[in-house]
Amino acid sequence: MSLLLKRPDRSYLVRPGDRLETDLGIIEVPDEISPGEYLESHLGTTFLVTKPNTTDFFEHLDRGGAPMIPRDIGLVIGLLGVQSGDRVIDVGTGTGILAIAMARLGVEVVTFERDPDTAELARANVARASVTDAVQVHDGDAVDATLETGFDAMTLDTGDASTLVERASEVLVPGGVVVAYSPFIEQARAVTTSARASKLTSVETYDTVQRMMDFDERGSRPTTGPVGHTGYLTVARFLPTLA
Repeated sequence: MSLLLKRPDRSYLVRPGDRLETDLGIIEVPDEISPGEYLESHLGTTFLVTKPNTTDFFEHLDRGGAPMIPRDIGLVIGLLGVQSGDRVIDVGTGTGILAIAMARLGVEVVTFERDPDTAELARANVARASVTDAVQVHDGDAVDATLETGFDAMTLDTGDASTLVERASEVLVPGGVVVAYSPFIEQARAVTTSARASKLTSVETYDTVQRMMDFDERGSRPTTGPVGHTGYLTVARFLPTLA
C-alpha cells in the first residue's frame, strides 16, 4: 500500500516501513499507519498522511520518457467510457501510467510494451500503485502477436497505431471503442484513414489543447506560457452490423 506524505509545497510517495530522508528531516514511516494521521520528521516538520490519487501516482512514479499526461488520460478514459468490470487492451504501455489509471477505476488491463526495460519499469509502477491483480504487462510487439478477444475497449499509444487500429475489430466486442493517441498530425491522419478503411464507424479525431489562465490586477487572460497542445486523439467504434 502506497501513502502520500503531504506538505503545502511538496509531497512524497512512501510505503509503511520506509525511511525517508529529506531536507526537512528524516521520517520513519511506521508499519501501521493510516490516511489522516500525521508524521513528524526528526527536525520537527509535520506531514499529513493521505491516500494517493491517480494524479499523485503520475507525479511520483518513474515516468521514463514522455508519458501521457493526466489531462489526456482523462480524455482517453472519457472517450472510452470504460467502467468497473470492463476489459481493455492497451498497446504501447510505456511506464504504465494510463494502464494504472484505468485499473484504479476497476478496469482489467492487458497491455503490451515492445521495450523490455520499459516493460519492467511499468511492472514496478503497477506494483507500487497496488494494481498488479488488474494489469498484465506483456513484453513484445502487438502487431504480429496473437491477441485475446472480447475486450470492451482498445487504447493505442504507439507508432504502429495506424496498423494496429485495423485489428480492433478482431479483439473488441460489438460496440467496443478504440482510442489512439498520436503526437503528430501525420500519424493521426494515418490512424483515421486506417480506421475508416476497416470495420470501424464514428471515426473522429480531436486536437488536445488546454490553456492555463492568468488572473492579476490588469485583468484575466490565457497564460502567455507554453502552448497547451499535447497531441491528437482518434476515437472509433466497432459496430459490425452497421459498418
